[in-house]
Amino acid sequence: MEGLNSNLNLNEGSPPRVIPGIGEWSPVNVLSTKKKKRQRWITLAVFVVALAALTAYGYWMYTLLR
Repeated sequence: MEGLNSNLNLNEGSPPRVIPGIGEWSPVNVLSTKKKKRQRWITLAVFVVALAALTAYGYWMYTLLR
């Protein structure tokens, strides 16, 4: 299952001296790898729910028009 997901840790394999820090002179509000993975699953769930709602609405309209 690991082959289906990309590695979201962009700092892996980098020496510590070149890894950007979080603070005044570095990017703030950068999502962690865990939050990126969670956001990926939330996006997929929202898409599936929206698709199911659209399909149910289409079926309901079909039954009304039939």
